[in-house]
Amino acid sequence: MPTDNRHRFIPFATDISAHSLPAKFTFPFYYQPHPLAIVAAEQLQQHLLHQTDWQHNFGTTDSDKELSAQSETRAQCESTKSLPPIGKMFGVLVVRNAEGELGFLSAFSGKLADQNLWPQFVPPVFDMLTKDSFFQQENVEINQLNTQLTSLENEPLRQQLTTKLADMQQQADSAIATHRSLMIENRKQRKAQRATVENLTEAEFTTLSIEMSRQSVSDKKQLSDLKEYWEKQLSLISDPLAKLESAILSIKQQRKKQSNALQHKLFAQYDFLNILGKKSDLNTIFKDAPNHLPPAGAGECAAPKLLQYAFANNLTPITMAEFWWGISPKSEIKQHKNYYPACHGKCRPILAHMLKGLDVDDNPLLTNPAEGVPLPILYQDEDIVIVNKPAEFLSVPGKNIADSVFSRMKQKFPQATGPLIVHRLDMSTSGLMVIALSKEANKHLVQQFINRTVIKRYIAKIDGIPKFDRGEISLPLRVDLDDRPKQLVCYQHGKHAETYWEKVQETNNSCLIHLYPKTGRTHQLRVHCAHFNGLNMPILGDDLYGKTAHRLHLHAQYLSLNHPKTNQKMIFEVNADFE
Repeated sequence: MPTDNRHRFIPFATDISAHSLPAKFTFPFYYQPHPLAIVAAEQLQQHLLHQTDWQHNFGTTDSDKELSAQSETRAQCESTKSLPPIGKMFGVLVVRNAEGELGFLSAFSGKLADQNLWPQFVPPVFDMLTKDSFFQQENVEINQLNTQLTSLENEPLRQQLTTKLADMQQQADSAIATHRSLMIENRKQRKAQRATVENLTEAEFTTLSIEMSRQSVSDKKQLSDLKEYWEKQLSLISDPLAKLESAILSIKQQRKKQSNALQHKLFAQYDFLNILGKKSDLNTIFKDAPNHLPPAGAGECAAPKLLQYAFANNLTPITMAEFWWGISPKSEIKQHKNYYPACHGKCRPILAHMLKGLDVDDNPLLTNPAEGVPLPILYQDEDIVIVNKPAEFLSVPGKNIADSVFSRMKQKFPQATGPLIVHRLDMSTSGLMVIALSKEANKHLVQQFINRTVIKRYIAKIDGIPKFDRGEISLPLRVDLDDRPKQLVCYQHGKHAETYWEKVQETNNSCLIHLYPKTGRTHQLRVHCAHFNGLNMPILGDDLYGKTAHRLHLHAQYLSLNHPKTNQKMIFEVNADFE
């Protein structure tokens, strides 16, 4: 398999003279693909369709053509199709070589067709799959410990002793409980006898007291003997069982120690370069992370692979883009051929090091797009304010931007009490918000939202036309821990999220729809529209789950609630400005 630079540096197959170079390198966490990156990505996509070096079922219509090209026989093709379809992230990095020629590098995230190395793709930062890799060798030792552990845990004698010990413990508890009940009954009888002491002589009373004391001591002695008996019986089973459990614990501790050592050694091999020639490994990069451990798969994404190869081979990075190829994953929102930014959890710390020394585009997330933008007030009284929040305007102060609906309202109504904000809209979503000017009003309005008596209607323009006129979407959501603030569909840990929708107007290849959220989860409407088990049609301009445009075409159009003081029903409606 060729591995020299001639097979990694890919010349453009089409004329690119009409495209000027970008002034700065791509900010990888929020970008519009540069035309040169799009040309490179489309050339790579053609390679994916027609190459014959490997086989992978991506689960798309394009993949069917791809499989035909990859397979020399029908049997091979059917065998590949039988594999579960899995989409994958690919990346391209436009570079200039030492001769001044423009070309590009390509990479895939993780493994492809169970391999790390394929022609025309850059290698991983560290290939743990090589036969002579220390990882493979030391992993054999850990697997041997796993085999020993499984054997001990499944040892028939262990199960027999565990069952027998539980049964005997039950017998012991029952016998001791019976004797305790007998002791209580004997104590009652002695107490009744003491009630007759008035009719006894002093000698008879002394004799009775001695006898009662003897009985009490005897009962306690029998209880002590009974406990001792059962302890001996139980030890005949618990001692050999404890030896087995001790052996299991010892192997677990040894496995943990070796796994941690191997993990630390492995992370040290992922030594990332930047254009200044400085290196930093995963142990150093993630030293401030929880548990000081990188997330699973850190360093295996396309972006770090591409930059590492460029820096190591005297190639100057120009621009970069990553796209998804294949069927959507079950949880994330990824659509075939769509471009996506680098992930935050795995890549942000790594790329923060790798981009040092490069002139990179400004981070747009640090710029306040609402600066100088007015916040229209549609209604105002002593208790509430209704505003029409513009798109790209924070509801509450963010990590880097303080300007928000909250700060504007705080400034305009300095005498207001309570938290002001009753509910929120995403920064990118425009539309109606109700503001409470007192603690009492806030409490009343929040209760209406909790009781779901508030009617909210959004209007959205989606990328496609649904087959049906209306429907309901129920997909549980949770935050993507590796890529905040994105949300995942998760049936195990997600919170219930439900949305009703209906068509409003079809326009070419898009459609206006009304959305009625029954719950209020973060990004609920955006995910429910984009996910393949929802509408499978992202909202236009959705830079997280679809394609970037001049704005997100999602607007809180209608709001119905009861006034917190008069309890009078109030209805507000404002049309969207999607132009």
